[in-house]
Amino acid sequence: MEPLSEKQIRSSFVNCTKGDAARLRLPLDFDELPWEDLDFLGWVDPGAPLRAHLVLPRPQGPLGISLRVPSVRRTSAVKSSLCQICLTGHASSGVTLLAAPLAGPRGREGNTVGIYVCEDLACPLYVRGKRQPKLRAGRYEESLDLDERLARMSDNLDAFVAKVTAA
Repeated sequence: MEPLSEKQIRSSFVNCTKGDAARLRLPLDFDELPWEDLDFLGWVDPGAPLRAHLVLPRPQGPLGISLRVPSVRRTSAVKSSLCQICLTGHASSGVTLLAAPLAGPRGREGNTVGIYVCEDLACPLYVRGKRQPKLRAGRYEESLDLDERLARMSDNLDAFVAKVTAA
């Protein structure tokens, strides 16, 4: 992913108001982000921990999606969960359900779509092995190579974005 400016990020959101986009806080480590290892930028808002954000590169420019984080999170010492974007297995506290208001009039009416994702939204780093999940057994063994896993992650994310942006 090419590095993005604060202005590019704030103007990219399709499912929140311009005021909400102006008030969001960028990741605390924004100046040190490993852009070369990111296929999308995802973070929990440091100023509003019940908000998260995704920014994806698109040919016509970045596309941002605002998400809601649940106030109560389920945890279990024995269960594990799978991220629906990168298919990384985590202890259940490592995956959370995020809800995205739909873009346009349907979103203003309160309609949302949800997805279970890595709690830290670091899917590209998990796929590349740059970050390890907190799972007793470690990362699950896959027969897909890195390019195939990245393509699968991109397809899964595109399917979610299509649900959010559908007219």
